[in-house]
Amino acid sequence: MKDGFIKVAAGTPDIKVADCDYNCARITALTDKAHSRGVKILVLPELCVTGYTCQDLFFQQTLLDGALDSLEKIVKHSAGLDMLITVGCPLKFRGELYNCAVVIKDGKVLGVVPKKFLPNYNEFYEKRHFTAAPDGEYDIEIFGEKVPFGLGLLFECRQIPELVFAAEVCEDLWAAEPPSISLALGGATIIANLSASNETIGKAAYRRELVNSQSARLLCGYVFASAGSGESTQDLVFSGHDIIAENGVILAESRLYSTGLIISETDVMRLAGERRKNTSFTGGLRPGMRRIPFDISVTETQLTRTVVRTPFVPYSSTETDKRCEDILAMQAHGLEKRIRHTNTKTLVIGISGGLDSTLALLVCVEAMKLLGRPASDILAVTMPCFGTTKRTRTNAERLCGLLGTQLRVIDIAASVKQHFRDIGHDENNHNVVYENGQARERTKILMDLANAENGMVVGTGDLSELALGWATYNGDHISMYGVNASVPKTLVRHIVKYYAGTVENPELSEVLMSIFDTPVSPELLPADENGDIAQITEDLVGPYELHDFFLYNGIRWGFSPKKVFRLAQYAFAGSYDRETILKWLRTFYRRFFSQQFKRSCLPDGVKVGSVTLSPRGDWRMPSDACAALWLRELEEL
Repeated sequence: MKDGFIKVAAGTPDIKVADCDYNCARITALTDKAHSRGVKILVLPELCVTGYTCQDLFFQQTLLDGALDSLEKIVKHSAGLDMLITVGCPLKFRGELYNCAVVIKDGKVLGVVPKKFLPNYNEFYEKRHFTAAPDGEYDIEIFGEKVPFGLGLLFECRQIPELVFAAEVCEDLWAAEPPSISLALGGATIIANLSASNETIGKAAYRRELVNSQSARLLCGYVFASAGSGESTQDLVFSGHDIIAENGVILAESRLYSTGLIISETDVMRLAGERRKNTSFTGGLRPGMRRIPFDISVTETQLTRTVVRTPFVPYSSTETDKRCEDILAMQAHGLEKRIRHTNTKTLVIGISGGLDSTLALLVCVEAMKLLGRPASDILAVTMPCFGTTKRTRTNAERLCGLLGTQLRVIDIAASVKQHFRDIGHDENNHNVVYENGQARERTKILMDLANAENGMVVGTGDLSELALGWATYNGDHISMYGVNASVPKTLVRHIVKYYAGTVENPELSEVLMSIFDTPVSPELLPADENGDIAQITEDLVGPYELHDFFLYNGIRWGFSPKKVFRLAQYAFAGSYDRETILKWLRTFYRRFFSQQFKRSCLPDGVKVGSVTLSPRGDWRMPSDACAALWLRELEEL
């Protein structure tokens, strides 16, 4: 429950058609199992107290009385269970029979939601037995008490305001205007669907897509529980297909033709935060809606849902390749448009032999292909200085030759030393002046060459560096178009690797893989005694896989530092200990706040993913905002 995680379950009990006592026993057993596993919201199938396939037995008073007796036992059994339970049962109201979702908590019925859309086509004929839900607000008397009855019931948790539960029944989701739309706009963050969806060829895939897309469209958690074993197979078969989805992601899904529970955790704070951000999601209590409060204890929820440690990189290699292909296309088309608009004769780019400049160069080559122009219209400039190693310089020069670009080598050591003399800096003092003086010298050269060549300087810095401010202001921070501006470091590596696998020239592939294996470094400090890179970026600011995780969860989703820390511990268990994660999380927030001034004046660059820090796009932040609240929260850990 803490941090907004609500453990939810969809369950399919093994039933017998019209045997309410047997079904009651199976339902209560499943309820106990869910409770033992910490479930706070349990959703069971449509008409599971009687069975969905009772047909004309629904006209029999004996069945309806048996259903009501069993429902009362289920309600009494729930006493003392800290869990919201939703069960499907036929109920009479004002002389008519309704297919209902009954919401139960701690020995009481909180409300009853009747089905609105009754299918009466193909294999379905519900209108023969049931009445569609009426509009308006009503009360139904059940077990001697009046409880709310109607479509617009919103069950609101007193302890966690973001937890608002609502329900619809089976066909309601398939309809053109599902009740869940109004329920979500009214504030429901978790929506249950009690279903008896029979199985036909292709229906499982369609059902999965429907549930998942509804959760995305409504920015909600959607818990779908469907009838299965025990339903009549006279003309149909039911597979017990249970699904838990959240904002377009399937969190859990049952095997077809199985019974039991699927369990996951829905993050209602994440959903509420996304709704606040999304101005198209305009909610508010609507006519015919009623809020019904309930209580639930706030405890630490044990996480079982997948928390991806590399949120920008898919787990599947096939998906990763597709993402790399798509990003390269977006980058290239963005740059191609800029070249055409500015009538640029030459693209000017600084090449270091590192990942970022390699990716930017590949984008330049692809943009020229789109224009039908040769790679020789690209001027690649490598500018060795005090920290440049033989490996990176060799890779840079070989890469340019194999791609067919122009290459100019300009050793800047003498210029930088002269600059140090001009400003009275001791070149043996390897401080920030020593480092940034090199970066600014390189940028000055690129800008002046662009002027001389009627060209445009293409920036190489990536999203992760922008988040940390790991760029020299008015140095590599500046360009005329930043093609990598919204590509995180963890993904840059994969795009370079992907490109290496697509080229026919084995020598080019080999160079790209050598660059892929090169440690990330600005190479601004002298090499070690073996001539190897001495300045490793991740030793200084922390592992980029951690920082990209912090960026995605802390900035994209707006999670609190404590929640980001909790998720990081869960995702990186066995890779980083608690103190290491906490150390670099403090670094992330400290640098993210202090370096905003660099992001406030970024060059143009195309957005390729869900996270960007462009001051003209997704992120607007004052450069003098204080990080005190965020850092204080981490200190409390």
